[in-house]
Amino acid sequence: MSTINFARKEISFKIVYYGPAMSGKTTNLRQIYSGLSDKVKGDFTSIATETERTLFFDFLPLELGSIKGFTIRLSLYTVPGQYIYRLTRKSVLRATDGIVFVADSQMEKREENIESFKDMLENLIDFGEDPDSIPIVLQYNKRDLDNILTVEELEQDLNPNKKYQYFEAIAAKGINVVETLKTITKLVVQKA
Repeated sequence: MSTINFARKEISFKIVYYGPAMSGKTTNLRQIYSGLSDKVKGDFTSIATETERTLFFDFLPLELGSIKGFTIRLSLYTVPGQYIYRLTRKSVLRATDGIVFVADSQMEKREENIESFKDMLENLIDFGEDPDSIPIVLQYNKRDLDNILTVEELEQDLNPNKKYQYFEAIAAKGINVVETLKTITKLVVQKA
């Protein structure tokens, strides 16, 4: 849920990058962090294992400027994708204003994408949220790799009713990372 601090004239939004393990969630935040000036970004906090897997979550605060005298702040989070961190994912997802679901385009990740998306929807429902009321943007990542699913297959698995906007991305090269962030930010601010 967005928070409004009238004394400080700030509105804060929480956006969570969700998806299966190693799909590129942390890579998205690293690309965003490296591309922004120090003026608009806070410290990037990432706690990873020796194999670069997110252990708890990543966090990146951003300041987007102001609207009608209120400073707009974003808090970007990622969740660990491994199954054993199911409760951590659920905890990080609580009170989110918007979600970027990062799917891994590789064929062997198809079932993990489906399971992670289903897990995300179930967690939202457990919080009493209507998944249709939360802005969600899909990012089909790793489009530069061999042996990938077609966009039609990804859409069939994750977006059969075409409810969500999607981006084909190569997060490691920064391709469509900012566009994904701009789109979810626009949807979140419009909903507030």
